[in-house]
Amino acid sequence: MTTLSNQDLSSHDLLMTAGNWHDSGKKVALATVIQTWGSSPRQAGSLMIIDEDMTMLGSVSGGCIEGAVIQEALEIMDHGEAKILEFGVGDEQAWDVGLACGGTIQVYVERLEAA
Repeated sequence: MTTLSNQDLSSHDLLMTAGNWHDSGKKVALATVIQTWGSSPRQAGSLMIIDEDMTMLGSVSGGCIEGAVIQEALEIMDHGEAKILEFGVGDEQAWDVGLACGGTIQVYVERLEAA
């Protein structure tokens, strides 16, 4: 997995980069925080892009659930069916991936399709 520098990346920058990756022939997925409850490291609207080589930019959680989101994104890139993922402190998987912030996060993961 390659993590590129996330410093000062706007949503526009992330979407442009995702488009460039897709235009170069790579499979790409977009993960978007769609809702949060309680304490969460990222707000709704936060983005992360992932390519088929597991290169990622952006963040949906400050690092605590990114690994699980990337694994789902890889599957979604192959079969194309978007999915809503939910992580919270009551979710055993959330503890496994490190979400101990006390909140709940919903992340929508979709495959980037040609325009």
